[in-house]
Amino acid sequence: MEVRAKKALGQHFLTDLKAARNIVDALETSPGASVLEIGPGMGVLSQYLLEREDIDFKMIEIDKESVNYLLSHFPKAYGRVMEGDFLRLRMDALYKGPFSIIGNFPYNISSQIFFKILDCRDMVPQVVCMIQKEVADRIAEAPGTKTYGILSVLLQAWYDIEFLFGVGPGSFCPPPKVQSAVIRLRRNSRTSLGCDEALFKTVVKTSFGQRRKTLRNSLKPLVQAKAQREGWTEEYMANFTAAPIWELRPERLSVEDFISLTLQLS
Repeated sequence: MEVRAKKALGQHFLTDLKAARNIVDALETSPGASVLEIGPGMGVLSQYLLEREDIDFKMIEIDKESVNYLLSHFPKAYGRVMEGDFLRLRMDALYKGPFSIIGNFPYNISSQIFFKILDCRDMVPQVVCMIQKEVADRIAEAPGTKTYGILSVLLQAWYDIEFLFGVGPGSFCPPPKVQSAVIRLRRNSRTSLGCDEALFKTVVKTSFGQRRKTLRNSLKPLVQAKAQREGWTEEYMANFTAAPIWELRPERLSVEDFISLTLQLS
């Protein structure tokens, strides 16, 4: 019995056992740790994780055919695999304490998965995942490059990110048309941004929404909204955006720079 890869689910099953072993070995766990695998597919990662008797291991898989495959091929999967959509999963109903995440993420929803992880970041101390290399580069990139973007800033605000290794198309069935890569995210020590988090996200997304423009231009609607709230004159508003940072484009700014901008716009 084989599982038919479904394009609508973005399925590309990893077949390279060495790469699978390396992905699992990259997950740093202690005895008793909870681990959730997203999208186990045909169990190429799961087979190694199921061997671990020292962890509380669970899997969530949206594809019923894959769930049936896992149950028929891995007896230890009983009671550990859930049929469902990770994006709709209530984390607090699954685990009462922290848990790490591992998986070969479906490339068509990888960004959505990361936004979900950010929403429950205090429960997720570590993520090891394979994603499209272009996205991996973007997430792990430092300020000052063209690939640095929204996900880079939002994830780096809360996680330390490592690019671990690349994986070629030949390691999958069916082979994807893109290169893949494995990254590791570890929760950093930040407990608060020190600013309005919703506004921080708005500042980041608005800035990169027009990334070719300077911040003075891309963030003009937010500056005007603040000016209207506080009754500024045109001269005062011009002075407000006279600092050198407003001449920059968003890819030049660090997380701390975006926090500073958010505080100014609060």
